[in-house]
Amino acid sequence: METVDSAAVVALLDRARAEVAEGLLPSCQLALALHGEVVVNETFGAATADTRFTMFSATKPLVASVVWQLMGEGLLDPATRIADVLPDFGTHGKDEITLDHVLQHTSGFPQAPLGPPLWASRGGRQSAFAMWRLNWPVGSQYEYHPTSAHWVLAELIYAVTGDDHIEAVRQRLIDPLDLRTFVLGPTLAAQTNIATLVATGDPAHPDEIEAVFGVREIDVGEVTEEATLSLNLPEVRAVGIPGGGGISTAADVATFYQSLLTNAQGLWDPAVLSDATSTVRNTFPVPILGYPVNRTRGVVVAGDDGRSHERGMGRTVSSRAFGHNGVGGQIAWADPATGLSFCYLTNGLDRNVVRQSQRVSDLSSLAAVCTG
Repeated sequence: METVDSAAVVALLDRARAEVAEGLLPSCQLALALHGEVVVNETFGAATADTRFTMFSATKPLVASVVWQLMGEGLLDPATRIADVLPDFGTHGKDEITLDHVLQHTSGFPQAPLGPPLWASRGGRQSAFAMWRLNWPVGSQYEYHPTSAHWVLAELIYAVTGDDHIEAVRQRLIDPLDLRTFVLGPTLAAQTNIATLVATGDPAHPDEIEAVFGVREIDVGEVTEEATLSLNLPEVRAVGIPGGGGISTAADVATFYQSLLTNAQGLWDPAVLSDATSTVRNTFPVPILGYPVNRTRGVVVAGDDGRSHERGMGRTVSSRAFGHNGVGGQIAWADPATGLSFCYLTNGLDRNVVRQSQRVSDLSSLAAVCTG
């Protein structure tokens, strides 16, 4: 049975500690899990082992995994047209969009707006859907949908279960997996031990960006500093943004990924789970940056093209590793080849996108070789 390599773990922890010690980040937390158990769980800086961190888009696989359950139960199908379940959605050419398009970020409404007050109610969300228009023909290309796609998933979950997405995540994931710190849409009273998000550092120079990414500017779209820092607001946290509002310790996220590797609790139909975590269905290029996105129905797969580090999973994972990153340097993944799962979270939103990208790649690369 595989065990952890203590020297490799020390190297991983030293790398995570370094930028906190330098004052580049206020705190961070990381966890490694293997054989269903958390084997490394460390926190650095102004936080404790009980501190919870905002996950941003690393939340997405948890919400998608509820959809996978519903697919296994026959309540949803990848070919399901969204407008057949949510009639208000089928306006302005959106009537042909399927669940598959939404899960793969090929729907064509990447920047569709949904914010307060509409996002706080089902009626408000569906009235927003009716106003959304397409940026490009459905299924013709990929562009990351930071929040819009998962709001649609949330409404689908409610439509077929009668539970809102917050309750569905609790019943279907949090409780059966005993994720004691993870929460989506916490009440005001439950918003304890959450690290305050802080923007840090100076932006990278365009020359520095071009040297690494081949372009002189990275368009963040709706994921602005103002938008990310808004997750410090109790009323925003309470909404439970399905594409980016999860709050957790790194240990609970690593535990969730262990469940995707083993399905020990039998939460997913095995065929659906295997497909969702391994079958790459979207190889469209990432806009401007150009590398294939390698998306399944809900996660990103490392791939064997030498570009896994650009997908946030470093250079040493197997081609089968799957996971998802989040703005500010959050990353979580599992590697079927080793049985490892890894999560890194921080409350420091580094403005330097080059340094942030390198940090995530370094940490993932070091984490992936921690088996003995």
